[in-house]
Amino acid sequence: MTITYFMDNDNRPSVNKDEPRVNEKITVPQVRLINEQGDNVGIVMTREALRQAYDAGLDLVEISTGANGSVCKIMDAGKYKYELQKRKNEAKKKQKVVEVKEIKFTPNIGDNDYQVKMRNARKFLTEGNKVKFTLRFRGREMSYVDLGKAVLKRAEEDVADIAKLEQTPKLEGRNMGMMVAPK
Repeated sequence: MTITYFMDNDNRPSVNKDEPRVNEKITVPQVRLINEQGDNVGIVMTREALRQAYDAGLDLVEISTGANGSVCKIMDAGKYKYELQKRKNEAKKKQKVVEVKEIKFTPNIGDNDYQVKMRNARKFLTEGNKVKFTLRFRGREMSYVDLGKAVLKRAEEDVADIAKLEQTPKLEGRNMGMMVAPK
């Protein structure tokens, strides 16, 4: 049995892209330095910036990287990571995940069944979700594609006040589909 070891080039530990580089992990020769009071010191050698950070009893944290060099700030690295994580969680809370709900029909759907399905579709749309109407043709129903189009057209007209058409009715094999999104 053979054991294979993988190492990064130059025997350096791999860097996590999600976390900012701190202290010795900053490998660029020069950085734009911001001191602990928030004043712009200017472009200095990385070793000099590290020395200033150690003298202040804090860490050198890479805030951003760009075409015109890295921007580093003298601060507490743990506190900075905590604030980044907090902001990330806050942004995740605020985002709305739009789901696609599916309503299935047949070309010869009864009126009461149709009303129940449309009530559900309206509920999904008011919750902010997209709705995909799928019409399934079985057996000889494939010869009545125009009936299926009529059912989907009726569904589109019934939700026109709260939704807009996102995908027109399209036949794919034995299914015909249409997508609507809330206005």
